[in-house]
Amino acid sequence: MSGPVEIARAAWGEDIPEWVERLAEECAATSQNKVARRLNRSAALVSNVLRRKYLGDMAAVEEVVRGVFMFATVQCPAQGEISTAACRDWMRKAGRFVNVNAQRVRMFRACNSCPRYKGASK
Repeated sequence: MSGPVEIARAAWGEDIPEWVERLAEECAATSQNKVARRLNRSAALVSNVLRRKYLGDMAAVEEVVRGVFMFATVQCPAQGEISTAACRDWMRKAGRFVNVNAQRVRMFRACNSCPRYKGASK
């Protein structure tokens, strides 16, 4: 039986991006479900990315993986330096205004005025 790294390498071939390989390594070290929880995404999404079958916004997934496992950051207009994963999570929430607390309102406004904002991202 082949593991996540072998599955990803077979699906992506020699062109496997470093972030996909890192995602596969994390799945091999723990589990696909645990990795999915850390990414705040579904295990099905992780599986489809590893198998190169994900039809959604692959750039969004890349940013989350880089933010969680590769410590990539961006400059947020409201919070300063944050991980790309946190940025993507706030962008997802900014698709709909919800007045549950001051932080959520502040981030809704910040995301909607930020050049990185691409609507409610995956």
